[in-house]
Amino acid sequence: MAAVAPQRTAAREPTSTWRLGDRAALTACWACGLALCALAAAICVFMLVKGLQYLRPELLWTHPVSGADQAGSGGFLDPMIGTVVLTSLGTVLSLPLGVGVAVWVVEYGRPGWLARAVESAVEVIAGTPSIVLAIFGLLLFQQKVLGFLSFQAAGGAVFGRSFFAAGAMMSLIALPLVFASTREALQSVPQHVREASYALGKTRIATIRRVLLPAARPGIATGTALGMGRIAGDTAIVVILLGATLQLSPADGPPLVRDLKGTGSTLTSYVYNNSPAGEGNAAEKAYAAAFVLLGIVIALNLVIDRISRRGGALSWTR
Repeated sequence: MAAVAPQRTAAREPTSTWRLGDRAALTACWACGLALCALAAAICVFMLVKGLQYLRPELLWTHPVSGADQAGSGGFLDPMIGTVVLTSLGTVLSLPLGVGVAVWVVEYGRPGWLARAVESAVEVIAGTPSIVLAIFGLLLFQQKVLGFLSFQAAGGAVFGRSFFAAGAMMSLIALPLVFASTREALQSVPQHVREASYALGKTRIATIRRVLLPAARPGIATGTALGMGRIAGDTAIVVILLGATLQLSPADGPPLVRDLKGTGSTLTSYVYNNSPAGEGNAAEKAYAAAFVLLGIVIALNLVIDRISRRGGALSWTR
């Protein structure tokens, strides 16, 4: 039997033989990449220096106190809790919806006009400013039929402000990111993988559940991390639909439900209120809270990156 000759990889062409314009373009690409890395490092170093300079341990477990001057009125425990609750609620709502829509568009997509309309709708939501989503959510959740999801006055008036309302609108911010990442991950799976699953007698739904979704798990994780970062960093929806109150203000009802029907704030609104542009007159606390928020976002990205690296049970090559 004749021996198979080993394949030789093509030698990389030296850049010195490129045209001047191509070398200039390559240099510009390198410069842009290094500039982005330097910018990200500068932001992290700046917040590290400022945050550690003003961060005190008691700020993490003491409640803020309402008042015009926030310089010596407690910490930011409530905004931290509000950030975690709102981010979790928005993610829980957006993740199954984004993944489900992406699976339907990629694996079914019939009728074609409806699939194109769904993709266009997702693009419209992605391009809508968060302040517009906040106003739409306020008008929506002020309706009597949705009054059970928010705080109500004694006379029955519905305010439309609650963690439920803010989480629902926050999920629209994360939805396009989850949808796009999941769609790209599913489209990257070769067609012969699906055909092999069908040849083994698996139905389409079984192929999606046992083959395609495990393969797309890193992409889903990436979109989820990006969506959670967008939720944690938004302020307009927090101010309009959550009230941006310093302390958590639960409504009437069972323990967990009354907390979600109540109002509160997040670290983003806390940073704004205490920054030089706000009214809290506590720039030191703003730096400390911003450092904690940045740390949460970085930790979230590291965790999701680890999940995406270890969660891909299957690796496909074209």
